[in-house]
Amino acid sequence: MGARANDWHPAAAYLYALTLDGSALAWEYLRRNPHYRAVYDRHARGSDDEAGHAARWGLRMLEDPARDARQAQPAWLPDPDGLPQLHPDDPASDAPVFALWRMPGRKQLAHDGQRLLLTAYRPEGTLRAAVSPALEHGMAYAHGLAAGARLRERWRAAAATMERFDGYYGRDAELAGTHARAHGRPDRIALLHMRSLQTVDGLDAGATQREIAQALFGAAVVAERWHDLGELRAQVRRLARRGRALVDGGYRRLLQIEASGDGRSG
Repeated sequence: MGARANDWHPAAAYLYALTLDGSALAWEYLRRNPHYRAVYDRHARGSDDEAGHAARWGLRMLEDPARDARQAQPAWLPDPDGLPQLHPDDPASDAPVFALWRMPGRKQLAHDGQRLLLTAYRPEGTLRAAVSPALEHGMAYAHGLAAGARLRERWRAAAATMERFDGYYGRDAELAGTHARAHGRPDRIALLHMRSLQTVDGLDAGATQREIAQALFGAAVVAERWHDLGELRAQVRRLARRGRALVDGGYRRLLQIEASGDGRSG
């Protein structure tokens, strides 16, 4: 479930959403879908076929909706844009080698039934890759990308991730930090997602639009500016419509890099 009835109020509980990429945001919306939660509950009791139900939601396997994007590792089907594949390669004098523990940051590995999914959490952003089971520690590696539609867009999205991998593993590993993006004021899209998630949780907990506005903007602002036809109420309504649309299937477009965005728009 998204947030429990008593813990949707503090905005601080949603600050982590400001740093999420498209894949992680898609999961945050999907795990709030009541139908998905019901399917997972039946699966957890051993009464359903996992593969058939997972594909319906764009997953290779069902992921526990109780796990937020900081712990979950959903295996999307098809792969999100920008997800490179690491395969064994012929060694060369200057070829980087696969060495998981040389990568800085917190790392997670999960098996999706065919390969390992690697997620590395860094202050400058999350690094993801699908790792061939034939690739072992110390082996030279090559990047790959699945063929198919939108190859140019997916290649462009994966290029930055490939460069970061090579930076961590190559001879210039100490320069990998140059790829970090400065953290300052959150951008508009990130803030919109954070507020949309909090709004959805508030509605699920039975909160009124005014109560949600108080949590989002503060009680003093609401006391001064809340009107039936006012801008604050209109903002909450827009957040509710947007959040519900993403929960109800729109999350899938967050997995694609759009021409004008980074995969977090929607």
